[in-house]
Order: sequence, then C-alpha cells, then structure tokens
Amino acid sequence: MSGDEPGPRARRSDEHAGGRGAGGNRSRSAPLRFYTIGDVAETLGLSIRSVRRQIASGQLAAHRFGGAVRIAEADLKVFLALHRHE
Repeated sequence: MSGDEPGPRARRSDEHAGGRGAGGNRSRSAPLRFYTIGDVAETLGLSIRSVRRQIASGQLAAHRFGGAVRIAEADLKVFLALHRHE
C-alpha cells in the first residue's frame, strides 16, 4: 500500500457521524424507475426488435428480473447521451 491510499479503517468522505454512507437513507432518494422494452421503443420511436438489438449488442444495458427484461431510467439516459447528434 502506498502512502496515498487510505487504510482499511479510513472513513469515506460521504459518511457522517450517524454511520450512514451515501444511500443510507433510501426513503429520501428518488425511487428507481424501470421501463419495458415496449416503453423504450415507443419513447424512442423504434421497433421492439430494434431495442432488443441494442440490448443484445451491449449498447443499451438491461436487467432481467425472472423472465422480464427492464431498462433502468439511468441506463436509458446514458444510452441517449451516447447517441446524441448535435
């Protein structure tokens, strides 16, 4: 370990006296939002097949919950930012 790295017991800067780090109080943060492939297709004006291709290619991150595929709002925003034309 170099002199610049904190030791294993060092506190992170986002921790405070209450012992809660970032995200320690979930009730104050915005709820996670997930969209279906159909929702994303409709929003972007694409076909469901096109959205599935984007997921399969790794360009759009998706999450599987059992048999359901969902796209997180944050992942959709990243996808849109990466594919923006100015």
